[in-house]
Amino acid sequence: MILCGLLPRRRRRACAPGEELGRRFIGFGRTFLALGAAAALLAGCGGGGGRPELPPAAAVTQREVPSDEYVIGPMDQLQIFVWRNPELSAKVQVRPDGRITVPLISDMPAVGKTPAMLADDLKFALSEYIKDPIVSVIVENFNGTYSQQVRVVGATEKPASIPYRANMTLLDAMIAVGGLSEFAAGNRARLVRYDRQTGKQTEYKVRLGDLLKNGDIKANVKLEPGDVIIIPTSMF
Repeated sequence: MILCGLLPRRRRRACAPGEELGRRFIGFGRTFLALGAAAALLAGCGGGGGRPELPPAAAVTQREVPSDEYVIGPMDQLQIFVWRNPELSAKVQVRPDGRITVPLISDMPAVGKTPAMLADDLKFALSEYIKDPIVSVIVENFNGTYSQQVRVVGATEKPASIPYRANMTLLDAMIAVGGLSEFAAGNRARLVRYDRQTGKQTEYKVRLGDLLKNGDIKANVKLEPGDVIIIPTSMF
């Protein structure tokens, strides 16, 4: 059978009505195939792309355990105490370049050190001026380095970098940023985690919609320092 759409215009008038109907069915078939492919693509995107999921975390930790030692970051507020030398004691803020300046010592690197490590470095530097100094460093306002922060970006009320706390969970982070925005696709969110030992980065599927809107506590997972939570916007 020759379809009307393939004939010259002068001969199309002679085509039977059935042939014209067949041509229309073929056009509809192509349209449905295209729509089916698009739907399959969207379904794959919405399903998390086969990303692994993390095990659920307890809503309340039965036993609180300390995390790794705190590492000083830019903009941290420090209290430097030098025993029996109040004139050398000071309250300083770590500069954006990662250094601090205290009496008798200029541009001491602080970022990346624990408070105990910084105290030892200050003790060594002050020993040139006083005998056997005893130095203590107290962190008063915490920001931490990027490796010790949890960053929440995308469709949330207040995207932010949050200082990591011991035993922190996904629910804690979402409370800190005010929850999901109106058009957030919570169940398509992902958590990006960097493994320091292997040097590899892994993406995990997180079900923020189930956790925050449906109250599914099994969707709550434990966070680690440096985690990045990315929340996409719903297409519909």
